[in-house]
Amino acid sequence: MMNTIKESTKFNNGKDPNIEYPIRLYDEDGNEIYYETSDGFWCKSEYKDGHEVYVEKSDGYWWKCEYEDGNQVYFEDSSGFWWKSEYKGGKEVYYEDSEGCIEDNREPVT
Repeated sequence: MMNTIKESTKFNNGKDPNIEYPIRLYDEDGNEIYYETSDGFWCKSEYKDGHEVYVEKSDGYWWKCEYEDGNQVYFEDSSGFWWKSEYKGGKEVYYEDSEGCIEDNREPVT
């Protein structure tokens, strides 16, 4: 299950003197899903099946990733960089990224 922060609970930007900083919110599994400092910096995270799959920060940077069978198979960030992988038997057999790197160790199809 993905966890998200409701708009009403984020982006305090240090305006409320009654709030104690840093603000930290956790999901039911104990994962930190929101962090905010008194100077307005914030970071939010989302988790799926025990893996951190999304991070977004107040400076505009973000990244996301995907997992299959416990292996990270995709990554993308706000700079435009991405990579993807394929696994067979727990071993990486294919890798490709946005900079043109390709490593293909898959068995030929016969």
